[in-house]
Amino acid sequence: MQSKKITQTNILFMDVIVLMIVINVFVSLVKLLNLNNQHHLMQRGIALLSGGIDSPVAIHLMKERMDIVAAHFHQQPLTDEKEVEKVKELSKILGITKVYLIPFITVLKALTEKCTHKNYFILSKIAMFKAAELIAKKEKAMFLITGENLAQVSSQTLSNLTTITKNVSLEIVRPLLTYDKHEIITLAKKIGTYEVSSGPEICSLLGPKHPATTSNTKDIAQELHNINLLTLLQESVLHSECVILR
Repeated sequence: MQSKKITQTNILFMDVIVLMIVINVFVSLVKLLNLNNQHHLMQRGIALLSGGIDSPVAIHLMKERMDIVAAHFHQQPLTDEKEVEKVKELSKILGITKVYLIPFITVLKALTEKCTHKNYFILSKIAMFKAAELIAKKEKAMFLITGENLAQVSSQTLSNLTTITKNVSLEIVRPLLTYDKHEIITLAKKIGTYEVSSGPEICSLLGPKHPATTSNTKDIAQELHNINLLTLLQESVLHSECVILR
């Protein structure tokens, strides 16, 4: 009789353990579903990832708030594969799993040869944003994310940022807008991107020595219209490579 009671107790104990396991699995599944739902509810943004110090920090600040796809505009064959490998490494550090690698040398050469050279950095930034808009349409993204900030010169003065914004359709998120360079470097070191990002800025290869610090929105728009920019961008995006990182 006592043996029977012990057996029944053991069975009841095992039932309780099984029930607890089932409950734990159920709770885990609910949490996973909630995380997936939150991920799907997050709005998507296309982040311009240059390989420099600023853009990875901007992505870091936004990655918990948006589902981010990165876009890198490379200048091969003017540059080598190292810049692209740097971007892939930065993406892995930041937890970005999808990166578009867009060949952009044809666009940049057109800007250099056919537009006012002092406006090169303004024009090239607008061109990159407009190409990113084509990617955004494909990815159903609503925002562009950039590492621009007012502590910089060239295309990042208040006048030029205004001109860039007015020539782009999607909303531009600039999380570093009021940061100074020291703050950005400190944060880059903290998140582990600084060492990878350090090095010469590739984006300045074709740029002028004395870039424009002010600009007129209509004049810039006219320059872009004169080179048939949309056709050039469509060609670049058509030949882009979408890399999935694990």
